[in-house]
Amino acid sequence: MPELRDEPTSVDVLESTLEFEGRVWDIRRERFRIAGTEVVRDFVDHTGAVAVLALDERDRVLLIQQYRHPVRSRDWELPAGLLDMAGEDYLAAAQRELAEEADLVAEQWNVLSDILVSPGGSTETIRIYLARGVSAAPAVFERTEEEAEIVLRWVDLDEAVDAVLARELQNSLLCIALLAAHAGRSRGWSTLAPADSPWPQHRGQGR
Repeated sequence: MPELRDEPTSVDVLESTLEFEGRVWDIRRERFRIAGTEVVRDFVDHTGAVAVLALDERDRVLLIQQYRHPVRSRDWELPAGLLDMAGEDYLAAAQRELAEEADLVAEQWNVLSDILVSPGGSTETIRIYLARGVSAAPAVFERTEEEAEIVLRWVDLDEAVDAVLARELQNSLLCIALLAAHAGRSRGWSTLAPADSPWPQHRGQGR
C-alpha cells in the first residue's frame, strides 16, 4: 500500500488579493484553477505558531488557563505564540513562549507534532514541541492583557488525557498535544523528531 501522508500540491493561482488586514492575521481572496475549473476562496492568511508541551520528571504536563474572548471561556491551553517576527527560528520562538508564559526553561526539545489547524479556511500551521528537563527561568516576565490572569497547573499526563476523552478539555491544540504525547510515551518516545526538523508546510515568516 502507498505511504499514508499529506501531499503538498501546486495549483495555478490566477489572482491573489488582500481583502482585510487585521491586527493579528489577514483575510486573503484567491482565484485559482483546479480540475479544469476556476475557483474563488477567501481564507485566513496566518503567520503560523508554535506551542510547547512541557513534561516534568513525574510525567506531569504544564497547562495554562486564560480567557479567550471569541468563545467567552477560560480554557486550558499550552504555552504558545505566533511566528510573527520575520526570520525567527521556530525553536527559539517556542523557548521564548515557554519562558514568557510559564517562567520555565528546558534542557531537551523535540518536535511532538505538526498540525494544520483548519486547512479549509486558514493557512495556520502549528508546530508543537515536547520540552523536558524543565526548570525555573532566570527571570520572571511581566504579563499583560489576557496573559495577566494566566493560571498555571501541573497535571498528570494520564489525568489530562482522561479529561480530553471526557470532553472536559476542548482546546484543539491541547487535545492533539496530549494525545500525541500519551501515544508517543507508550512507544518509548520513538515518534519524536529532532527540534530542528524541516517544516515545509509552514508558509509564514519563521524558519
